[in-house]
Amino acid sequence: MKIVVILRLEPALTEELELTDDARDVDREWIGLELNQFDDQALEQAVLLKESSGGASGASVTALAIQDEGSDRLLKTALARGADEAVCLSMDDDETESRSSRAMAPIYVSAIKDIQPDVVLVGVLSTGDLYGELGPYVASHLAWPQASAVSDVRLGEGTVTVRQEYAGGRAALIEMPTPAVIGLQTAAQPPRYVAGSKLRELLKTEIPMKSSDSEAGDDLADRTTLALPDLSGGATMMEGDTAAIAAQIRDLLKDRGFV
Repeated sequence: MKIVVILRLEPALTEELELTDDARDVDREWIGLELNQFDDQALEQAVLLKESSGGASGASVTALAIQDEGSDRLLKTALARGADEAVCLSMDDDETESRSSRAMAPIYVSAIKDIQPDVVLVGVLSTGDLYGELGPYVASHLAWPQASAVSDVRLGEGTVTVRQEYAGGRAALIEMPTPAVIGLQTAAQPPRYVAGSKLRELLKTEIPMKSSDSEAGDDLADRTTLALPDLSGGATMMEGDTAAIAAQIRDLLKDRGFV
C-alpha cells in the first residue's frame, strides 16, 4: 500500500503582506512561508495509516512538495514525522507565476503517476485554494474517485472508506475503490511534535529533485487581482478616567442610534 501526501507552503498570514507589481499574488520574496494547516493534517493522517497497517511491512508514505523557499526543510520535517520518502518537484520560475490549483495539478499528477500510489492525501483547503479544488483537479487528471471534507480514513483490501462531513452536523461513510484522492479536513489525532534532535539528524539528508514531465496548466480566469484590506477607520482609542470614558461610550452609542 502506497500513500502520497501533497504538502504546500503558503505565506504566513501573521506577517505584513505585500503584493506583486501586477497584484496577482502575494510577494513571496520577503515573507515567511509555512506549511498549510490542512496539509499538516493530511501528513499526520498518512503517517497514522502507515502505522495502523503494520509500519514498514505495511503502507509507505511519500511526501511531495513543489520547490520553493523552505521546501527542503519542509520535506525533511515530513521525514522526521514518519514519511518514508520525500520528493521535491522542480519547476521553471515562469511556471510558478501562477500557483493556482488548476495550474499546479498537472505537476503533481506527473509525479503521482510515477509513484503509482493507492491513496493520495491533500489538505481540503489552503489560502490559495479556498474552494478546495486541488483534490478534484488531481482526481480528474488521473480519472480516480475522490472525496473531500473528510475527517476519517480507513484502508481496506482494494478500498478506502472515508467519513465525509456535510453542513448541519451530518456525515456519511463512503467506500471507494483504490486508487483514490482524498481532500482531508481533520486527522484522527493532532499533528505530532517533532523533536529537534530528530530533525537535526535529517538535515544532511539529500532530498531528491524531480523534474515534471508535464507543464503547468492554464488558469480559468484571464485575470485575477488581489487587494490588501483597507485598515483605515479602525478602533477609536478612548482616554481619561472611568467617568470620562463612560461618557464617551454613551455619546458614541447615542450617535449610532443605540440609545
